Amino acid sequence: MSDTDSGDKKPAARGGRGGPGGGRGGGRPPSRGGATKPVVVEKKRKRVLTAPGSGGAAGAAQASGGAASVKTAASVKSTASAGQGGASVATKSRPQGAEAGRADSAPARSGGGRADGGSGGNRRGGGGQAAGDAPRGRGQNRGGKPQMLRSLSDEEYARRLEALKQAKKHEEEARRRAVEDAKRRAEEEAKQAAEDAKRAAEEAAEAKRREAEEAEAKRREAEEAEAKRTAAEEAERREKAERQRAAEAAAGATPAPLPGEQAAPKPKRAAAAEGQAASPASPRSKDDGDDGRGRNKPMPQTKKREKEQPTPNKGRGEDKRRTGRLTISKLGGDEDGRQRSLAAMRRRQEREKRKSRGHQETREKVIRDVTLPEVITVQELANRMAERVADVIKALMKNDIMATQNQSIDQDTAELIIEEFGHRVKRVSEADVEQSIESAEDSEGDLEPRAPVVTIMGHVDHGKTSLLDALRKTNVVAGEAGGITQHIGAYQINTEAGAKITFLDTPGHAAFTSMRARGAQVTDIVILVVAADDSVMPQTIEAISHAKAAEVPMIVAINKIDKPGADANQVRTELLRHEIVVEGMGGDVLDVEVSALTGQGLDTLVENITLQSELLELKANPGRPAEGAVIEAKLDVGRGPVATVLVQRGTLRTGDIFVVGEQWGKVRALINDQGERITEAGPSVPVEVLGLNGTPEAGDVLNVVEDEAKAREIADYRHRKAREKVAAAGSRASLDQLLAQAKSDENVSELPIVVKADVQGSTEAIVQALEKIGNDEVRIQILHSGVGAITESDVNLAEASGAPIIGFNVRANAPARNAANQKGVEIRYYSIIYDLVDDVKAAASGLLSPEVQETFIGYAEIKQVFKVSGVGKVAGCQVTEGVARRSAGVRLLRDNVVIHEGTLKTLKRFKDEVKEVPVGQECGMAFENYEDIREGDVIEIFERKTVERTL
Repeated sequence: MSDTDSGDKKPAARGGRGGPGGGRGGGRPPSRGGATKPVVVEKKRKRVLTAPGSGGAAGAAQASGGAASVKTAASVKSTASAGQGGASVATKSRPQGAEAGRADSAPARSGGGRADGGSGGNRRGGGGQAAGDAPRGRGQNRGGKPQMLRSLSDEEYARRLEALKQAKKHEEEARRRAVEDAKRRAEEEAKQAAEDAKRAAEEAAEAKRREAEEAEAKRREAEEAEAKRTAAEEAERREKAERQRAAEAAAGATPAPLPGEQAAPKPKRAAAAEGQAASPASPRSKDDGDDGRGRNKPMPQTKKREKEQPTPNKGRGEDKRRTGRLTISKLGGDEDGRQRSLAAMRRRQEREKRKSRGHQETREKVIRDVTLPEVITVQELANRMAERVADVIKALMKNDIMATQNQSIDQDTAELIIEEFGHRVKRVSEADVEQSIESAEDSEGDLEPRAPVVTIMGHVDHGKTSLLDALRKTNVVAGEAGGITQHIGAYQINTEAGAKITFLDTPGHAAFTSMRARGAQVTDIVILVVAADDSVMPQTIEAISHAKAAEVPMIVAINKIDKPGADANQVRTELLRHEIVVEGMGGDVLDVEVSALTGQGLDTLVENITLQSELLELKANPGRPAEGAVIEAKLDVGRGPVATVLVQRGTLRTGDIFVVGEQWGKVRALINDQGERITEAGPSVPVEVLGLNGTPEAGDVLNVVEDEAKAREIADYRHRKAREKVAAAGSRASLDQLLAQAKSDENVSELPIVVKADVQGSTEAIVQALEKIGNDEVRIQILHSGVGAITESDVNLAEASGAPIIGFNVRANAPARNAANQKGVEIRYYSIIYDLVDDVKAAASGLLSPEVQETFIGYAEIKQVFKVSGVGKVAGCQVTEGVARRSAGVRLLRDNVVIHEGTLKTLKRFKDEVKEVPVGQECGMAFENYEDIREGDVIEIFERKTVERTL
């Protein structure tokens, strides 16, 4: 509000005290309708408060000079008598340290009052003076005319007053925090000083205690030295007395005592005689106990004790005295039937003799070589050191390790304890058991030429097995289910020149990646079979990668060259994209065009294999213990675990004891690729080995060892390490990770499956293929996978988990079939991996939630909204696009924002309920449980349908 408006609306005040500005003026308070607000006149940093149109003079409070910070000002109190009631109004100083009076429309603010400025000093104004006649002073500018600023509203005044209160509150809080901080620092300093003083006192006490202990130790050492010297003198005296008595006995004075009497206590008369006989033998016997060194010798005291000793009666003391005597009855046997040897009696007499002399002979410390494994119990450690278990536990407690005798400690801690006891440490590891199978390299003189190992690789249905059949003149393809190879096979052929070649046939299906990788690792040469009519395929590229990783030479066999659509040049060109350059294009990779059906190019292929093997100079030592690789393993019903092994070095013979992976065994029989039983297999010879105690993993290494104990030890060690590895992998996850995994698995559906196959390689391939099936919503859980027939335990596991059993080239035995029929467990048999994977994928797809798809069908615009009794609000609409259907879903759009989504309660055309309304026509729509509709809203009409999802 401007000052002109204020002057027009508010009459001058009369008499009495002025407003909060501090001026004195008289007059009645202004009416409520004509109330004005004070006007602030400012010159530089000082403000003057004037009340335009009032009869009283406006008092201005002196402004504070500092504008940088707002400080707490003294509260301004004003009391005024207004009308009939003398109400008082208390105001506070304005921000920036200035006090400004404010005239309000309330009658209570027209009375007289007084304000004290925050910076000190009061200014009084004359009563009844108008705003225009206000005296010029510090509140005016240099031109003599006050600079009129906008008046403060109630809200601004309240905000500034609140800001001032907050500033004061913050200042008080800061002051309180400073006092608390100072108090806390003082307490901490006092506490630190007390702790320092306590620590100093403890250190002084500890120093005194150490000094006292050192003094006590010195005193004990002196006493022990004195005791040893006294004991030595006493022993010397007794030895002289015994020699004298022995001399008298020899002269016939007294009979010689038996050996048992030497350890018995002497009678009083004998002790006195010994004292009398020993006195003339001592050169210092006349010296009243002085030994010549200023000390009393113990001889008179010994005599006194012997004289004071009473004569032993025939009671307990007599029995004890005669326990050491060797009598005829003791030689004949004790009452309890035990007999003591003469050596035992002599050892006992010697012990009692040493004990009677008063000194202990110190045993020499035996330093031992302690064999220390990775983990050892405290009891075992004490036994190996030949120390007391209590002493070992004390040594552990000194190292802050609390352990009982049955607890295990690590190798480093045990080494510290062994060194503390003074023994020597010989560290061993559990892995040392495998050092026996690590042999040195063979010398050149022991090496002999061996047959090359050739692996045939390529894409599925490119003719790998057919090519091998043509070379072997067999028909393996006829026995394969579906005409595809699903096992890795090992064969050996003889060429026309008399040379031998070992072939490994690998499957071409995508699931048998591990088989192809194993074939590439044990091979010398890779034959890459590519169909001339199909060119390079995904598994062909994978085979190239395996051959490159194994760093073995490659020969490209372009098969099916006899077919009409064969194009060998296209195959060579596409191989260039994968860095395979054949000799015809200037490279170093041999290529042969062959036909397994007609036999074309087979001789050339064999010649290239022989040439390549001669360049490699393949040799091995047949005279050493055998070492080979497991190509395939299976569980045969009649023969037990059977492993197909390719011997790489040495010769494997019947009766050899071997270890392979976690299994061990003794060679019971060797069968070659023709099914014939042989007695030995040299390098590069594939054989089936019988005699294992379990089915090994494909790819394990076979080593022949010396004896069965060594084989068991190595197999047990590997089995234990495998279990520890699995347990460590399960316990590596933290609690947060487990909770996060459980939360993420809440919305994941799992399909449990039990898998049994005929060979280890097929099991591995099936598990890998099934684990790839699934997404974020569904996955395959392999409960169990194994080799061999389906057993009753497999049925029980499947029944407990509600899982089907998948049998690949295996069948269930009779008990398993009966149990499956009773418990309703589904067993499915497969012989082709394609069908198995497709069926499992279809079953997993059934666990997926259906996908909901929306189809837009039309738009309608609301023209008018009607209220119908019993129905509610009905929208009068016009279909602008598509069609409106009664059964469809709708969305209400307002300014292109979705307000509501639901269904229609009614769809009418005129007065009739209709199923749909085409574009361009008008209709009436009502929403189900929603009535907030307005003119101009747009209704979007759509339909939903569910679609089954597949993996």
